[in-house]
Amino acid sequence: MAECGRRALSLSLLQAARSRYESLQISDDVFGESGDDSSENPFYSTSAESDSDSGGPGGGHAGDAAGRAGGAGAAGAGEAPRHAAPGSESPAEEEKGWSDALRDTTVPAYKETCGPTQRMPTTATAMDFFQLFVPDNAIQNMVMQTNMYAKKYQERFGSDEGWRPVTAQEMRAFLGFVSSTGVHRCESVLSIWSGGFFGNKSIAPKMSQARFEKILKYFHIVAFRSSQGSQGLYKIQPFLDSLQQSFTCTFRPSQTQVLHEPLIDEDPVFITTCTERESRKRKKRKFSLWVRQCTTTGFICQVYIHLKEGPGPDGLDTLKHKPQLHSMVARQLCQNLASQNAIIFTGPSITSLNLFQEFEKQGIYCCGLLSSRKSDCTGLPQSMLSNPDMPQQRGQSQIKMKGNMCLINWYNKGNFRFLTNAYSPIKQGVIIKRKSGEIPCPLAVEAFAAHLGYICKYDDKYSKYFIFHKPNKTWQQVFWLTISIAINNAYILYKMSDAYHVKRYSRAQFGERLVRELLDLDDCSPTQ
Repeated sequence: MAECGRRALSLSLLQAARSRYESLQISDDVFGESGDDSSENPFYSTSAESDSDSGGPGGGHAGDAAGRAGGAGAAGAGEAPRHAAPGSESPAEEEKGWSDALRDTTVPAYKETCGPTQRMPTTATAMDFFQLFVPDNAIQNMVMQTNMYAKKYQERFGSDEGWRPVTAQEMRAFLGFVSSTGVHRCESVLSIWSGGFFGNKSIAPKMSQARFEKILKYFHIVAFRSSQGSQGLYKIQPFLDSLQQSFTCTFRPSQTQVLHEPLIDEDPVFITTCTERESRKRKKRKFSLWVRQCTTTGFICQVYIHLKEGPGPDGLDTLKHKPQLHSMVARQLCQNLASQNAIIFTGPSITSLNLFQEFEKQGIYCCGLLSSRKSDCTGLPQSMLSNPDMPQQRGQSQIKMKGNMCLINWYNKGNFRFLTNAYSPIKQGVIIKRKSGEIPCPLAVEAFAAHLGYICKYDDKYSKYFIFHKPNKTWQQVFWLTISIAINNAYILYKMSDAYHVKRYSRAQFGERLVRELLDLDDCSPTQ
């Protein structure tokens, strides 16, 4: 009887947790594969992945998320606070205004409606969704700029008898060939014409390898340096501006969004099969990509590029060592969110009291993981940044409040600290683990782990479909990366449209269909 009672109590706790999870407005299917192959619940999972207690809040994907968001790891046990000696309890300047007295807070209602801004017909194709972000006029511009660059190049270095001006049809095919590397996961696009494992006889006849290499040689978005755009990514900036505008115009994100660096690492299959010397030859990226991403759907709403070789004090090398510059990135990504009452989740490198207070004045609310090594801890009470001398029980938390801002110190095999004004400090949540059972926590911790865990699952699944073509030039790397993001966003819109209910394509099938439509092949049905 006692065992039945415990099971009933556990079931009721699980149901209550799932109810809260649903109130957090997280989808578990919108970016998943078609049919029954949908993504697991990234927070209340009962799979083997949930057995892990390492990482961040809740372990598993949620812990990984804490490390990826902002490009920094979680605040773990044993960290020494950066601004005060460990165990210091004396009333310092930072302690002023912070109190143990807690009160209920609420975030005003969100002022936007989440979802696509236009209804696509049931007959809409993969190409139709892709052209929401890369329309015909963008492709025509690539044609014009490529031909201009080829002409100027040959005037300077001599004529190229094998070259003829590229057409719009060829440019679409060119995009299709390169995009196919994200579907078939071949590192070199030239493998398409080979007789090896990555050869593709179904699309190779559409264009000869020699013609493709000619277009690849002269491919440009902006052929010539202008007086206004003489630095950085001037060769791609007009395309980035157009892409950003299309992200904003085609989709309205949910109230909850996250700022982070998405997973864009090398193909893990390739890395494990190549030699160490070949790995070292791979040049490191000279830029950093930050995004603002909807945590309800996975749709990337805005991108921000930082160049490692950027002029001035805001280059990537400087950025990694100055939290105030991370705050500058956050301001850039959130500049269109004022007065909407959005909730933003951040990693340790972005989380800071000054930034959150600045956002609050603009009607933007925040929840962020803190690290005494990587966060700007100015204005925070030092007694909360040092680990207590007494051992703590798992799930135990301490909260201090200043205005609407709450500083949370929560213990789960290590101390984890959160700063938030988006969730009430008196409302409790729970993290459910297969082995550990229910771990009590403040609602802000539950929300952070759930939303960041969802984004981690997005990264793990969608990074597989990034274009694997790796050019040497930085602007070309950025171009193909943003094309990959546009295709992923197109698939998300497809899954939210009526067209998905007619033909339920997986992400892989959608990508293959898009390639065949770009190549203008008669049979556009994906390979089963």
